[in-house]
Amino acid sequence: MPPSPSRRAAAAFVVLVFAGACRTAPQVAVAPASPETGPVVPTQPATPSDALFAARARADSLRNPYVAADVAFMQGMIGHHAQAIAMARLAPTQGAAAAVRTLAARIINAQGDDIALMQNWLRDRGQEVPEANPLGMKMRMDGMEHMMLMPGMLSAAQMQELAAARGEAFDRLFLTYMIQHHQGAVSMVQRLFATDGAGQDDVVFKFASDVNVDQTTEIARMQLMLLQLAASGG
Repeated sequence: MPPSPSRRAAAAFVVLVFAGACRTAPQVAVAPASPETGPVVPTQPATPSDALFAARARADSLRNPYVAADVAFMQGMIGHHAQAIAMARLAPTQGAAAAVRTLAARIINAQGDDIALMQNWLRDRGQEVPEANPLGMKMRMDGMEHMMLMPGMLSAAQMQELAAARGEAFDRLFLTYMIQHHQGAVSMVQRLFATDGAGQDDVVFKFASDVNVDQTTEIARMQLMLLQLAASGG
């Protein structure tokens, strides 16, 4: 029995659709097989977006170079952190409140680890590794050695004042001076990122970003603690 008109129309439609797909489908180049390598798997031709992705991948695979500002930031922050630790170590001996002692312990733990990271980063790159000195960083100027304080760091007189305070007086002074100290660290990060070419090294970028976030958060916490201390009559 010959196919009905409806069946012939359906078959013709299928043929037309298949032919159109063959004309519009992207052409894929297939290399001939060889005895050594076997058949080659067909690959789609590269598109502009693929080329851009590949270029970015190649760029990301290269370590971004560090600059002098990165080295100076890491060197300066070692002494900066060392002083924060020295301040925090006073809390248990000066009758600090429990909340202040907890904050101090957190600073000691976090910034001690940071110092090790910074020293290793400098050492791995053959740069001078300053000692963790709470009085600042040694600098040689005009043939003489000087101690240089980083932004926010306490003077020797302020450190003595803090060490002499006790109880609520210590808490108030500790919070006030640590806010000053943290604000100095945040300004160092801002200066780093404002310097052309600085902060591109992965370790420096992550560390500086963490300092900015962590110390900004702690500043807000300490400001609240000061307000609570004032409200309690301390």
